[in-house]
Amino acid sequence: MIALPPNPPAIILVRPQLGMNIGAVARAMLNFGLTDLRLVSPRDGWPNPDAGPSASGADSVIAAARVHDSLADAIADCHFTIGTAMTTRDMTRRVTAPAGAVAEIRALPGRSALLFGPERTGLVREDLLHCHAICTIPSNPDFGSLNLAQAVAVLGYAWVMTHDPPPPSWLVNHDGPAAQAELAGLIAAMEGQLAANGFFNPAPGLADTARRMLRNIFTRPGFTGAEVQFLRGVVRGLASPRRPPQ
Repeated sequence: MIALPPNPPAIILVRPQLGMNIGAVARAMLNFGLTDLRLVSPRDGWPNPDAGPSASGADSVIAAARVHDSLADAIADCHFTIGTAMTTRDMTRRVTAPAGAVAEIRALPGRSALLFGPERTGLVREDLLHCHAICTIPSNPDFGSLNLAQAVAVLGYAWVMTHDPPPPSWLVNHDGPAAQAELAGLIAAMEGQLAANGFFNPAPGLADTARRMLRNIFTRPGFTGAEVQFLRGVVRGLASPRRPPQ
């Protein structure tokens, strides 16, 4: 018997389509000691009667599954998020294999999450903007698409089998990335002040691109909670500069 590692990541299915696939994911999760299942806008609603049979006994995972209307809500309490994808969608992101992904999760404090996209498309660019890194599962380049439950099983296996890995390189004295909700608040504050200053007005057609780039820039470094609060103060200081003492 292999002892299950502590502090397992949440498994987040983004816009899953088939109830039977969600059930199969629950089964794969419980195989490897993963029990925190979160569903973002499941296409056929939830609960789904098709999930039970394919869960094959993983009823506890199905019963405890939580449904969220948005990805931002699903990851609000998570400090580190990794999205699974075959490509980086032309983004600047660290890319790792399953063993590297779970090694980082185990080396960091706080709650982590592994994100999986819908069956037909996988995670899209807007989903991956919420991720600190991307995990790609090595596979046949001529036939690389995996079933949703298979992908979860690969990551679950890596989670269990990666015993006491050497810690990945990380910043010294770094207490882990801030929660996504804190980071989202910083980005929203920056967008609001930039909009008030007319930053997006000269080229309105590029406003969405500018907002995506802003999120990309501030998600990638993995700012700590203290750093996020400091940057919020910077935004406030730029919006309302203090007068010099008389």
